[in-house]
Amino acid sequence: MRAAVLDVVGGSPHVTDFPDPTGDNVVTVTLAGCNPVDLALASGHLGKPEVPKVVGKEGVGFTADGARVYFDSPPAPYGSWAERTRVDPEKVYPVPDGVTDDVAVALGVAGLAAWLPLTRHADVSAGQSVLVLGATGVVGAIAVQAAKILGAGHVVGAGRNPDALAKAADLGADAIVTLGGDDDTAALRDQAGDGFDVVVDLVYGDPFLAALDATAPGATLITVGQGAGSTAAVPFSKLMGRSHIGHLNDLMPSRILRQAYDELTKLAAEGRLQIETTRYPLEEAEKAWRAQSEGPHVKIGVVI
Repeated sequence: MRAAVLDVVGGSPHVTDFPDPTGDNVVTVTLAGCNPVDLALASGHLGKPEVPKVVGKEGVGFTADGARVYFDSPPAPYGSWAERTRVDPEKVYPVPDGVTDDVAVALGVAGLAAWLPLTRHADVSAGQSVLVLGATGVVGAIAVQAAKILGAGHVVGAGRNPDALAKAADLGADAIVTLGGDDDTAALRDQAGDGFDVVVDLVYGDPFLAALDATAPGATLITVGQGAGSTAAVPFSKLMGRSHIGHLNDLMPSRILRQAYDELTKLAAEGRLQIETTRYPLEEAEKAWRAQSEGPHVKIGVVI
């Protein structure tokens, strides 16, 4: 079968022939997702992978009995950027009618990273104020919409790219804050009212520290990503009375992931979530890989 294969840790995948998976739990892939975590896994920063292996953590396809499904984390050496892949039955979820393959993939790694912090780590249903730190990416765009759907009273999107921030406003953010100026803390405080109750932090580093200073007593901060830096010198006194949670989809129980994915796809089928997507054919896998490394503000899918 044709697949995008990683031969060297830290390299880029190339399209070549790869042995077909065997066994009962095999999915014929129609669309694979591309995520920052795919690049991190290939780089060896999350543990050295055994190569050669097919890249891709998530995708959509059909089971042997014709069911359309979303799948996550195929067992090595298989991945989603291939005509077929072996899957873990615990990480296979049905995709309802009315949800396109592109949206179904976007609601996986990215969608869950936005939805779970707001539904399993925090409660915004009573009109709480929410800051989405890093609202310019796919996860951030979904988080802005999710916060409004869940009942947040005031949602602020923050990030560095003005054009992408304008899209966050179109998706329902009550205010936007452009980071990277002279005083990010002051800029966030200007939109925080009495302080943010919940922060969905997708970047960490210095922006996290600025956001922390704009929170209310009792606030909950959930860090999901580290695009702005893997460390932050957080004084203990500033965490007093506040909760800081590090979120990782893969650490959640499988039943919670399945339930959350079902919640998201129902919202998408009702037309309540908008997600910008783009596609690359499998034969342009290296081009898709480069596009992801440049920090796109859209969800990349690879057509198999």
